[in-house]
Amino acid sequence: MLLGKKIVVVMPAYNAEKTLPKTVDDLPREIVDEVILVDDCSADRTVQAAADLNLKVFVHDMNHGYGRNQKTCYREALKSGGDIVIMVHPDYQYDPRLVLPLAGMIAGGTYDVVIASRILGGGALTGGMPLYKYIFNRCLPLEENSDDFVFDNQMLAQAVYFNHRVGEISCPTKYFAEASSISFLPSVRYGLGVLATTMAYFLQKRNWADFRIFGVKGRTLEGTYYREVAAGRTCESMEHGA
Repeated sequence: MLLGKKIVVVMPAYNAEKTLPKTVDDLPREIVDEVILVDDCSADRTVQAAADLNLKVFVHDMNHGYGRNQKTCYREALKSGGDIVIMVHPDYQYDPRLVLPLAGMIAGGTYDVVIASRILGGGALTGGMPLYKYIFNRCLPLEENSDDFVFDNQMLAQAVYFNHRVGEISCPTKYFAEASSISFLPSVRYGLGVLATTMAYFLQKRNWADFRIFGVKGRTLEGTYYREVAAGRTCESMEHGA
């Protein structure tokens, strides 16, 4: 806990078997109360690795995408009673130790939402970020959500739309073989999605249109597409229904 707040770390995982142990090991466990991993139908032994680390694990029935994975993460984090929920990528591309300052900026009452930016501070290129991704991220604004990668941008746009206090810190980034990364064409689709979100925000703020992602009520997230992995069950026993 931190300043009386329960800290829950969530990890949207896909093929993170090799990097997960290091990521979990670098978490500031002195403040983290619970770690929840949601596996989006990985082809490797991510689920077994998470179980070996005594994480709370949920598994999707099929590959639903990065955005849907985060929806499951936040849903389960709220169900667990988390006061502050911090998303950490299990591929070790971003420093897990930043959980401490991120949580502090919220627990202290300064911000409602905090993001760790790989662009802020100029370290992305030195960390191995491909040039085209750097250019796209610099040009695209930070401004009911997609199941794809544009989920992050939509969530941030919603935070700004509903007047939440948004903070930002610099986050060193590492690009290496085991770190997850999307290729050029999916990056282009992501960029177009970000631009579409920005346009929707612009139109909504001026009352020229009405988009569901900025509605107060939203939709109810269905819970039939994933399940919790019982403690001690291996990947093999789950696959065979044992």
